Amino acid sequence: MIRKLLPVLVVASLSRGLSAQGTFIKDSLDNYINREMKRWNLPGMAVAIVKDGKVLLAKGYGYADLKTKKPVTEETVFQIASNSKAFTGTSLALLEHYKKIGLNDKVKSYLPYFNMQEAWKTREISIADVLSHRIGYETFQTDLVNWATTRTRKQLIENMVNVTPKFGLRETYGYCNMGYLVAGEIIPAVTDTSWDDYIRYHYLQPLGMKQTVTTYEEFMNPVKTPAASKAYTLINGQVGEIVPANVNSLAPAAGISSSVSDLSKWVLMQLGNGMYKGKQVIPAEVIARTRESFFIEKAVSRKGNNFNTYGLGWFLKDADGKKVVTHDGGANGFLSKTVLIPEENVGFVILTNSDAQYLYEALGRQLTDDLLGKPYNNYSKQYYAFFEKNQAEEQQEIKELKALAATYKPAKNAYAKLSGTYTNNVYGHITVVGKDKSAEVSFEFHPQYTGTIRLINETEAMIEYNDPTLGTHRIRVNEKAIEIKVSDFIDMDPYMFTR
Repeated sequence: MIRKLLPVLVVASLSRGLSAQGTFIKDSLDNYINREMKRWNLPGMAVAIVKDGKVLLAKGYGYADLKTKKPVTEETVFQIASNSKAFTGTSLALLEHYKKIGLNDKVKSYLPYFNMQEAWKTREISIADVLSHRIGYETFQTDLVNWATTRTRKQLIENMVNVTPKFGLRETYGYCNMGYLVAGEIIPAVTDTSWDDYIRYHYLQPLGMKQTVTTYEEFMNPVKTPAASKAYTLINGQVGEIVPANVNSLAPAAGISSSVSDLSKWVLMQLGNGMYKGKQVIPAEVIARTRESFFIEKAVSRKGNNFNTYGLGWFLKDADGKKVVTHDGGANGFLSKTVLIPEENVGFVILTNSDAQYLYEALGRQLTDDLLGKPYNNYSKQYYAFFEKNQAEEQQEIKELKALAATYKPAKNAYAKLSGTYTNNVYGHITVVGKDKSAEVSFEFHPQYTGTIRLINETEAMIEYNDPTLGTHRIRVNEKAIEIKVSDFIDMDPYMFTR
């Protein structure tokens, strides 16, 4: 469910540290970032690179706030979204190390309110299952329901009994934010603290990650987090500010906000097998446990990449014979990436404040190539060609939908007849209010969302949301049922609401 390079310090130690790699980081990084940010219309970015126990780079580019021209620095705080999963996965591995749980223990034995539709699945699903995306959910399944919701963590888990998974248990990989929420709630079930406090006590405090927060309120509070970045997306082709998502209810899957300065410490600890500044913060066995392959993410391979699996909060793959431990994060207005190459004792973090770009991914590949001594390849240019084509096609589809809505003449009182309350067993209720030329939709558990429905024929309409990240879509509609669809990167499923 959707996520800055420091000045190239040309000093002897940096040159020695990167001598085994290519020349991109040493010679071209600043120029590359500045040029490609313009290509992508990206307001701000931050990057940190660490190697052999040292921070080589930690720098911000562009703006954290376009209105005030506040610059991004290495201390600018971004929502890191699913990069939070590594913190949760490490926590469960740590609890196993201290004999509080076993990863093969059944979830139900710790969370009595956890239930799947099928009783045998309720009995069989283990902690390892929920941590490795193998409970049968399709990728992003139910994220419309769970993302940025007003429901509590417990209520979301209780609602899982209403969901029909697309696949069988352990049948295939399906990226599942709910799995990480379930895993996170095992922490208070076996300790005397919440997930949030567990993260603070075991990682943020011992690593000195003073800018990192775990709640939406802390991130949005200018006193607590004065260096917080604004969130941006593309609205009709132009960069526009949006409200960051409140994902407190999904925090174990996506709730942390941090800076590259802080995350460089997390990466140093990870690469040090749990050691940071001479102190064993996390046992080495725990770090190794999180990097075991628990499930196959992709069965396909390509030259230089022969396996793609998932561990505990980490994607695991190979690049030119080296194991790569990585994860991406995406939230409303933010995209991020963490990469570790343990055999080279090197890693990096990329944080950005726009969700309408692939530059974070392109730069990730660029840095990985350089750190492994491979030649320069402008992935950003390649990705942008693909992105530009998709954007043009999407805008054309929206233009055509709006043209259909503008020319269609609905029957008298057609919108008034849509007024009422509609129910979906998984989501809950939506309320529709008919007006002269449209109908307005409001959502029971997402008061921040509204949608405008305009008919394009007797059985179909277009829906356009106040939050541009939800997209504009063609939906089915009649007086008894209304279909709700949002962008695929939020939830790929349509939801049919009836009355």
